[in-house]
Amino acid sequence: MTRATKLLTALPQPQRQRLMTLAREVSFPEDARIFEAGRTADRFWVIRSGAVSLDLQVTPLRRVTVASLGSGDLLGWSWLFPPYQWDFGAEAFSPVRAYEFDARSVLDLCEEDPALGLSLMRIVAEILAHRLEATRVKLMEQYTLHPRRRTV
Repeated sequence: MTRATKLLTALPQPQRQRLMTLAREVSFPEDARIFEAGRTADRFWVIRSGAVSLDLQVTPLRRVTVASLGSGDLLGWSWLFPPYQWDFGAEAFSPVRAYEFDARSVLDLCEEDPALGLSLMRIVAEILAHRLEATRVKLMEQYTLHPRRRTV
């Protein structure tokens, strides 16, 4: 598996500088819920330090962690696609510092600067492809370690 793409380091320097004019520094304490599945996705973050767990509510009492994110990772992509709702939940696994970006402002910047918009979309697509592959590997490992028994 290839190394995960980091949004800010993957953007060319001039485009990164333009995007960073929209960044706001935020922090989340350990165990803080950052967002919940099904709620409006109107922002995203780039993690500066700490760890975040992406999770899925599988029963009213059980959440399953589907990914762990750390320094440099993009947190949140649902702001790009209708219906603009989070697909997963996110929780700070440790104290987290991050850059927060307002989705509307970033989309407006992408309209003003199509080259930046194209670069950003390509990088986010690469990040999503990497996460999909990691999820596939995780599911395959889970299936081979715990195959379903067939009844005859």
